[in-house]
Amino acid sequence: MAKYEQAGTASAAKKQEGTLTPTQLLYDWLGTLFLAIAVILLVMTFFLRQVTVNGHSMEDTLQDRDRLLVSNFLYQPQNGDIIVVTHGELLDEPIIKRVIAIEGQHFEINYQRNEVSVDGKVLQENYIKGRTIALPYPTEIPDVIPKGYVFAMGDNREDSLDSRSVRIGLVPVQNIIGKAFFRIQPFSTFGAVK
Repeated sequence: MAKYEQAGTASAAKKQEGTLTPTQLLYDWLGTLFLAIAVILLVMTFFLRQVTVNGHSMEDTLQDRDRLLVSNFLYQPQNGDIIVVTHGELLDEPIIKRVIAIEGQHFEINYQRNEVSVDGKVLQENYIKGRTIALPYPTEIPDVIPKGYVFAMGDNREDSLDSRSVRIGLVPVQNIIGKAFFRIQPFSTFGAVK
């Protein structure tokens, strides 16, 4: 019994001195690695995602191939948010658009005057490129956005497939992956997205 206690004391003394066996070091390293991977997966599943812009529909705010971080934890759409949308079988990949009107808001587009109005107020859209034009195969836009939907458009209004088209239409909130809030590439434009 005395020899066992002495051996245990010697092992504890080695640990206190910071000398671990190669096997113990390997287990410690692997444990730390697996914990880090688990935390990253948890964050990427429930809090953040990364997406790459594909196309020109959000120019000049976003450029083709920009890489963005998207927040999806307890997200509720707000006017002006840049969102990432999955649209079921209609699209091969998610699209990135800007929320223009949310449920319960009165919405109108006057194509002749190039004006978009929400709740009777003309929006000051300094971020848009081009004119807000009618798209081929337009969708019927209700006067009031129904519950559970948003109306979204690209900032490049002359080159964006969005809620103006019957192919996209109103976006169900359940199809919104999250809000794009930070550009991580290219490094020359690294920073918050607005």
